[in-house]
Amino acid sequence: MNCELSVIVPVYNERDNLEAFASALQRVLADSGEDYEVLFVDDGSTDGSIEILERLAAGESRIRLIQFRRNFGQTAALAAGFAFASGRLLVTIDADLQNDPADIPLILAKLREGCDVVSCWRHDRKDSWWTRTLPSRIANLLISRISGVRLHDYGCTLKGYRAEILRHIRLYGEMHRFVPVFAAWAGAQVREIKVRHHARLHGISKYGLDRTYKVILDLITVKLLSSYSTKPMYVFGSTGLLACLAGIGFAGWTLFDKFHSGIKAHNNPMLLLAVFLFLVGVQFILMGLVAEILIRIYYETRGKTPYLIRRTWNLAAEPSTIASSDQSSNP
Repeated sequence: MNCELSVIVPVYNERDNLEAFASALQRVLADSGEDYEVLFVDDGSTDGSIEILERLAAGESRIRLIQFRRNFGQTAALAAGFAFASGRLLVTIDADLQNDPADIPLILAKLREGCDVVSCWRHDRKDSWWTRTLPSRIANLLISRISGVRLHDYGCTLKGYRAEILRHIRLYGEMHRFVPVFAAWAGAQVREIKVRHHARLHGISKYGLDRTYKVILDLITVKLLSSYSTKPMYVFGSTGLLACLAGIGFAGWTLFDKFHSGIKAHNNPMLLLAVFLFLVGVQFILMGLVAEILIRIYYETRGKTPYLIRRTWNLAAEPSTIASSDQSSNP
């Protein structure tokens, strides 16, 4: 059954927050007068969250529930939500009560003004400065600079989308934060709005410093795939040319040492060590890029999804046309 608005909520071990969050969310949606559905995606929770979600789904037909067999990560949870959403407008939000459901009407207003993607900015963030806020700011600066899509807060789950924008975007790894980048590169209109942010009251954060290096690696992948996936000779040829120039330079250095200092080439370890390390680094980067391309080909040509669903509640057997999945079932 199609509706106007789909709210997608990834959940991982948020038992103590779920009932208060669901109550606040339903109150906002009821007051808005929207024709809506709420899709909770349980990402392999182990703290009893699924029992609360089952009870919520049993009491309200507009609450849909997807349960993963294990923890696949937030990107997979959002991908499943996008696949099963039937709404024309989509909003994603965390269930930890740090995002405020009361900001959803602001997002919908922007979408109806003509925006394709609305990215939210937690301008007064209530998180630890050293472990959350500072690494996030550094990551946001890097993403904005490299991608050319300048946003203050890529990591905020609270976002709004037009459904048609997501039909040609496939999410793997931890690429969910880059959806505004993919959309902008496809010609979508991306806008940013300030939203409220609250301190976490229950449970523990699922994010930490270990995510910073993952963001950097994902950013490298996104940039390489976007810039060179259709013209790989640019990256392979440029790298090869640089390697050749470096080799010529080191050869010149070796000759200089031979004639100026009398050091024979076979006794000069710096040349061999520098060339070896440089080539190994290049090979690893290129192997990583080739592996990314092969993984995407595997998923898309075989119709695979980056998640496995155990069962669903209040959902049709097949996902919507935003993405395809052959892993869903009804109890």
